[in-house]
Amino acid sequence: MKFYKKFFLFTVLILSGCNSNTKNNLSTADVNLAAGNESAKTKIEEKMDDQNKYQVATFGAGCFWCTEAVFQRLKGVVNVESGYSGGTVPNPTYEQVCTGSTGHAEVSQITFDPELISYAELLQVFWKTHDPTTLNRQGNDTGTQYRSVIYYHNDEQKKLAEEYKRELDSAKIWNDPIVTEISPFKIFYKAEDYHQDYYNRNGSQPYCTFVITPKIEKFKKVFADKLKKE
Repeated sequence: MKFYKKFFLFTVLILSGCNSNTKNNLSTADVNLAAGNESAKTKIEEKMDDQNKYQVATFGAGCFWCTEAVFQRLKGVVNVESGYSGGTVPNPTYEQVCTGSTGHAEVSQITFDPELISYAELLQVFWKTHDPTTLNRQGNDTGTQYRSVIYYHNDEQKKLAEEYKRELDSAKIWNDPIVTEISPFKIFYKAEDYHQDYYNRNGSQPYCTFVITPKIEKFKKVFADKLKKE
């Protein structure tokens, strides 16, 4: 833990400023195949074991296109989904969330393998790739839906998030205090299909070119040893 904090405080300035667990659910075909087929049963048991070892993190750091693109590139991250969380309106649409009246934040739901990447490391990436001192805003994206937020899934995640926040505030990494919300996870609503994997599918779109790509390039330089092979 001390190593993570030391590394975090050293590098955070470089990048600042720029439970729907994806379960790979067993299909009906899987179940039917397993009936009377010992080999298939073994494969399904292995698949279930893989699912059980995964954990979930939920972060809001401005536009979920940016957040998704960052976390998709980390070794140990199994899947990232864009969606909405923290509000009161069930099954909200993107248009509703954009009004700022639903209470929801744009978030990324991150499924990860803790044997390959820890929650502490995900927190490092979270705080290094957005500005946690601007209330309800990231760059030109403004509104409560763009707030900096961590929705923790268990007591350990809560403890780590609060500890890091205190460390960063004490270290005066930013001139202003951190306003990141740390709240218990309640529910995640997956965003519309066209929001999923957005940067990878729309890299030449102006927002991607001028906002996301520069952030990704900075991110890659700092976390080169934690990136998936392209």
